Formats: sequence, C-alpha cells, structure tokens
Amino acid sequence: MTARRAAGLVLAALLLWAPGAGAATAPPQITVDRGSVAIRLGTSFAFTSTLAAGSTATGPLVAHLNVVSLDPAEYVDPEDWSTERTRYLDPVEAGGSRSIRWSVKAVSAGPIAIYVTAVPAGGAGPIAVGPPLHVQVADRRTLNSGGVVPLALAVPAAVAVVAVATRRRAHP
Repeated sequence: MTARRAAGLVLAALLLWAPGAGAATAPPQITVDRGSVAIRLGTSFAFTSTLAAGSTATGPLVAHLNVVSLDPAEYVDPEDWSTERTRYLDPVEAGGSRSIRWSVKAVSAGPIAIYVTAVPAGGAGPIAVGPPLHVQVADRRTLNSGGVVPLALAVPAAVAVVAVATRRRAHP
C-alpha cells in the first residue's frame, strides 16, 4: 500500500468516525397539533408545533412563527399577533423531537394562515417549513360596540328635555 493511499484511508476513516462529521444534517419535520381554528376577533389561543429530527441530529435551530392574511385586502402585522415569535433551540437528537407552545391573539379578521419555520442557527443549511394552521377570525360586530348605545340615546334625550324645559319657561 502506498503512503498516499494509506493517508487517504486514514482521512476517510476520521471523517466517518468523527462525531457528527460526514453526515449531512436534514431539516426537522414540523407538525402542528391541529389543522384549523375558528375564533372571534380579539380572542387569544395557543397551539403546539413539534420539530422532529430524522435519522440524523439537527444542529441548533431558530424556530419562527409566521402570520399571513389570506385576504389581500387585510393587512396583518405578525408582531401584533404574538410577542414571542422566535425561539432559539438546542439541537434535536436523531429520532427525537421538541415541542413548542405558541400563544397568539387574533387582531385581524378574515382567513389567516399561521406557520412555523426552523432555520439552522448558523444560517447555513436547509430550512424547514411546517404546514399552515388555518385560522378563520370572525369580525366582532355588536350593537353596543364599546358601550356607546346608552350615550347615543341619552344625549339626544337630554337635549330634548332641556329644549322642552326652556320652551316652557319662555312661554308660561
């Protein structure tokens, strides 16, 4: 055996036996605990996403919560929906998983999609995207929005009472 070939075999053995070396890290599979939610505007709810590693461990991950309106006429600001949209995670062992509980508050009406992504913490490597959680947010329309009905009825009534009283004083 030549020295060059022996060196090549030693290098190949080191690459195969070094912890984590030689194995490409695959992105985790992301699932959510439900497929849809129907709620009213202003309602808070929570859901859980699970990041599962395949046959190889992941590196450190950054999980991120995304909120998108499916109605082009409705603007959604994801920061209004959740104050904690980014989570920094330790590696997930091969065959293992990590669950994350997300809390959100519906601040826009209409059809919404919420989904979780996972990015390698170092920025290099494949990105995982979970399935969307479909959220249907009903607009909260009430007859007495903000308690204004009593005020709206009382002001004209008070004006009418004052007008009648003034008129009676002027014409005894």
